[in-house]
Amino acid sequence: MSYYQNKTVWITGASAGIGKAFAHALAQQGAKLILSSRKEPALQAVAQELKTAGAAEAIHILPLDLEDHEGLDAIIQKNQDLLSTVDILINNGGISQRSKVIDTEFSVYKKLMDINYLGSVKLSLAVLPHFKAKNAGHFIVISSMAGKFGVPVRSGYSASKMALHGFFDAMRAELKDTGVKVTMVCPGYIQTDISKNALTADGKAQGTMDEAQRNGMPVDKMVSKVLSAVEKGTEEVHVGGFKEVKMAGIVSRWFPATFRKIIAKSKVT
Repeated sequence: MSYYQNKTVWITGASAGIGKAFAHALAQQGAKLILSSRKEPALQAVAQELKTAGAAEAIHILPLDLEDHEGLDAIIQKNQDLLSTVDILINNGGISQRSKVIDTEFSVYKKLMDINYLGSVKLSLAVLPHFKAKNAGHFIVISSMAGKFGVPVRSGYSASKMALHGFFDAMRAELKDTGVKVTMVCPGYIQTDISKNALTADGKAQGTMDEAQRNGMPVDKMVSKVLSAVEKGTEEVHVGGFKEVKMAGIVSRWFPATFRKIIAKSKVT
């Protein structure tokens, strides 16, 4: 029997990329799914794909916008019965950035924090009381290797992902004597459209895929590794290519001064 069988998993950013791959992988393992993103037609298409592939368990569509915090309040209030059934929340929804600090409008930084950080916090606070009442539940938080160290042309993105680490690491410590778990996931380059949708200096989408993203780890491979680590109770998972995950992770941790020099000289795309 799969670890995820009959568990209710709420996935944000489920209409494409990593979120969609989580939906497919979890449906194959018998999970019940709540799929969320801003794009209801795309969510419906994912649900239809899952049903065509033979997913027999319940699939619930819950459209939401992580940037619209007042709207999230209304959705949370309206769906308390549904949220009380959640066993795992995958905070995956988010957006990236490609612009230098000197060029970037403040509104871009606000948008990144509102979506990547505060939106995930809002939803997590909504399910936390239910997790506490059951003394069980799991937060899976999709951060980034850019959440472990500052990366050029991703200043706001790095900051929003670092904020997630601060919040959820503190939450994990507070919940250490309960059955509620937190797993932070730090991907490197994964083959998704995240770079196409990344915000530029004026808030417009970049519209092109980075070379490193194109050559990154296949998304289904990444998701498989993450689900395996979560089942084992791993608290932080680094997944991706050797250069950005293993080498950068080790150098930044053990030789921070050297790493700062390397990252400052690097051509990051």
